[in-house]
Amino acid sequence: MKERWNLNSLIQVVLVLIVFSLTGTSVVFLKPYVFQLFGIESLTGIKGVFLYLLLIPPLYQILLLFYGTLLGQFSFFWKWEKKTFNSIGKLFKKRKKKV
Repeated sequence: MKERWNLNSLIQVVLVLIVFSLTGTSVVFLKPYVFQLFGIESLTGIKGVFLYLLLIPPLYQILLLFYGTLLGQFSFFWKWEKKTFNSIGKLFKKRKKKV
């Protein structure tokens, strides 16, 4: 992972993994409260799925930057965010027809 993610040390690898762990755990913990804000008790029906897709991925991205900043890894996670959004953007770009 150190080479793949261009990290400088084993400590940095551990910090990045801790950030991912904290973010995932926080999202699982916060999801029921976020749903409760919108009056949904469980993930059932199209409304629940829609709200999940609308709210949880952005919450994950925000928490990733928050924990990354707290653990001194903001620059890594800022690059990670840009890479993620560029990948998502490519899904929605029009593809030119080959003639």
